[in-house]
Amino acid sequence: MIAGSLVLSLHQATEAAVPVAIGVFVDRAVSTGRFEPLLWCVLMMIVLFAVLSNAWKTGARQVVWAIEYETHLLRLEVAQRVLDPRGHRTGLRSGELLSIATSDAEKAALVMRGLSVGAAACTALIVSSVSLLLVDVPLGLGVLIGVPLLMLGIQALSPLLTRRTSSQQEAVAQTTALATDLVSGLRTLRGIGAQHNAAARYRRSSQDTLHATLRAASTNGLQDGVTTALSGLLLAAVAGVAGWFALHGRITIGELITVVGLAQFVAEPVGTLGYASQIIARARASAARLASVLSSSPVMLDGTSTAIDLRQPLLAMEGVSHGTLSSLTLVLQPGESVGVLCYDPRDADALLNVVAGRAPEHTGTVLVGGTALEELDVDVLRRTVLLERHETDLFEGTLRTNLLSETGLERVMTAAGAADLVEELDRPLADRGQALSGGQRQRIGLARALLAEPPLLVLHDPSTAVDAVTEELLAEGLAQERNGRTTLVLTSSPALLGKMDRVVVIADGAVVAEGIHSELAASDAVYQEAVLR
Repeated sequence: MIAGSLVLSLHQATEAAVPVAIGVFVDRAVSTGRFEPLLWCVLMMIVLFAVLSNAWKTGARQVVWAIEYETHLLRLEVAQRVLDPRGHRTGLRSGELLSIATSDAEKAALVMRGLSVGAAACTALIVSSVSLLLVDVPLGLGVLIGVPLLMLGIQALSPLLTRRTSSQQEAVAQTTALATDLVSGLRTLRGIGAQHNAAARYRRSSQDTLHATLRAASTNGLQDGVTTALSGLLLAAVAGVAGWFALHGRITIGELITVVGLAQFVAEPVGTLGYASQIIARARASAARLASVLSSSPVMLDGTSTAIDLRQPLLAMEGVSHGTLSSLTLVLQPGESVGVLCYDPRDADALLNVVAGRAPEHTGTVLVGGTALEELDVDVLRRTVLLERHETDLFEGTLRTNLLSETGLERVMTAAGAADLVEELDRPLADRGQALSGGQRQRIGLARALLAEPPLLVLHDPSTAVDAVTEELLAEGLAQERNGRTTLVLTSSPALLGKMDRVVVIADGAVVAEGIHSELAASDAVYQEAVLR
């Protein structure tokens, strides 16, 4: 950006020198009628315009390259923050984050254009002012005083433009987020006949965005109009005074041409400074939104320890309280398969957040392989504990590319109850696997989790979207695919609970029962009602 600004400043300096060169041309060659000065003046103009055109081409290319590169880096920073395994507390929806990573990143990087063209415009004003001072001191002082006053008047509108641009960007982000939500839930909306209500809601949000955009555009237009009007008045004043001086012989005809040319030229850098202030005002609004994401605090703390002892209990919770959990104690021995039945779904969500390390404010002790969870390096924790929720995220491509590994692929597909999909591994997938049924997505997600072979696999309702026959196949496959792995399954499925080494029942945030599924189903009426459907 600095290199581009310097070269663009050279372009503006040479452009400001054009009226000066024409004035010299008139006084030294035209008025004298001599050939030698005429030749030198022509050569001077050729060199001047050669430098002028090449400086613009080189400087503009350099600044555009810098802007595009900076936009790319900003988008990478936002993506890196969003993908951070520690999570983030931005409070923004996916569509809003998408808008920040695209529109706001692009607008924030434009501050480089504002600074570069602003620096070039200042160079042009300095060259013009010095040239006017050399011609006539009062004329030069008039420009030096008039231009700062003009800029102060222009800058008075910048805070208003920043506020309205910020409101516009927020409205755009909210509409983008709403559109993303509606597209992802379109099938559900059609199923319940709510697509007309959704369209009306999007229409209202789009109208709000349009109004915010028009308000920002009106402020932008007002600033353009003020800049043009004041620049024209300044030009008229300088040209009028210079003409008066020429009539009284105070300056030559060539100097008059120089003064009028410079006064006319001055309107361009003054307008450019107004344009630069608009760019910077809009960039500040977007930069503030970027900063809110990049400075957001992580959901979980990142420790430094990498010590995991697979001979110790892979998960040991003692006196843990978080959300609806109250002094919960739960220990998983190596290789053990444990089912957890939560009468209150909020208990399951709270337990999953603790196990995933996304509840730094919890009380009690949580050990993973003998090491306190908050002391573990986040990458080590993710390699040790794999949490597969029942909402499966699939990516555009094929089933094979979503599974990430070829080793033991057919075996784990069968274990996940997805043997019917083995012959469709190269089937193209749309975004989020929308062409698949909920049960197919769920089984593909389970197969992917099994392929990862984590020491501790945590499953949350892995069979909610499959039929009873497939659920039984899935439960049998999980039991056969253990291979010494420790498994924690949060479910109410009798097929899955029946394959567990033991079942833990949680009610009111604490363990209220523990045992084998068949014994609990025979002796506990509440348990029986919860699982035997």
